[in-house]
Amino acid sequence: MLSVRDAEATILNSIQPLDNQRDIEFVDLLMAQNRILATPIISALDFPHWDNSAMDGYAVRYADVQQARAEKPIILEVVAEIPAGYKPQVTINSGQAARIFTGAVMPAGADTVIMQEKTHRQENRVSIFAAPQPHEFVRYKGDFYKAGSELLPAGISLTASEIAVLAAAQRDQVSVFRRPRVAIFSSGNELVMPEEPLQPGQIVDSNQFALATLVRELGAEVLLLGIVKDDPTALKEIIEYAIANSDIVLSSGGVSVGDYDYIDKILESLGAKIHFRSVQMRPGKPLTFATFPNTLYFGLPGNPVSALVTCWRFVQPTIKKLAGLAQGWHGKSLKVRSRDELISNGKMETYIWGKLHLVNGVYQFQKAQGNDSSGNLINLTQTDALAVLPVGKTLVSAGEEVFVLQL
Repeated sequence: MLSVRDAEATILNSIQPLDNQRDIEFVDLLMAQNRILATPIISALDFPHWDNSAMDGYAVRYADVQQARAEKPIILEVVAEIPAGYKPQVTINSGQAARIFTGAVMPAGADTVIMQEKTHRQENRVSIFAAPQPHEFVRYKGDFYKAGSELLPAGISLTASEIAVLAAAQRDQVSVFRRPRVAIFSSGNELVMPEEPLQPGQIVDSNQFALATLVRELGAEVLLLGIVKDDPTALKEIIEYAIANSDIVLSSGGVSVGDYDYIDKILESLGAKIHFRSVQMRPGKPLTFATFPNTLYFGLPGNPVSALVTCWRFVQPTIKKLAGLAQGWHGKSLKVRSRDELISNGKMETYIWGKLHLVNGVYQFQKAQGNDSSGNLINLTQTDALAVLPVGKTLVSAGEEVFVLQL
């Protein structure tokens, strides 16, 4: 049985991220949200593209106005008005100024902008009542980015700010990694679909719906394979199909030590390398991780909470790394104050689900109400964090700090 840290390291070290030409596709910019950039972006444009004004005011020569003050203003002749989107046709000579607006191109000869609040205009004359700093309110060509250098690195997720930069760089299409494909199925004679009549002893399969939702939230494609009965032949057929048609396979159930738990034996018969079969964690101890040449296999526990917790803890970073994300695979960890007493037997790394509350700028963790059994899916709703009690930690008192994983 591996520790959580060792299990995570084993998994992440087994991943070969998508990085070859077969895994790259071009998409329109508006379709690139949350996709992973496959190649670095280099622009032929400087940012800003030209010297421009950062303020509504007057473009002047600093030498003309450096002595300006309220009791002795400098008076300049206004020789032009320059709106944004207009190429200046004048050169500012000594004693002259141009009315200029935010974003407008600076005219030749001017090197400073006086904000309009420090001026007074009368016809074609403007009085300057305060000396500016040299080059004040001027954004010079290439100040933000020099053409030919790297604008965006590969391996980042494209959010609103990156999309804006790409648009400004005149990229209407962008190269991204394809979405990882994840096959999902549940195993168990007792399982039925939500639309089926429930007979005594049967359980509605919630796992495939929960796992598919989480996988889609992570940006991967889902191949839903439904419920497979505890039959070795049927299980082998579905596993063969799954590994041939996906990058990751998630099965839930059938990985414990019961008489009807066939998954591990089938994986071995298909030539998988089984890296581990259990992890020192609660919930989620019975967890199989195996690899094929082109596919990663997770045999998740059948209990619904265990399946979700192990997916949050291990599958989430796997998908992010496989998808080509260069860093930031793990969920956000915070040190917060617990509102409630949290208990563990100390033998396992223990995950307790609950909700974060922001109180006076400080997060507090509130344990979910009700029984925290790994089979109790009900009190998992409306939670957004997992408190983590490491091995050896049996008690977190109310008011004590604890690390939590944000979901």
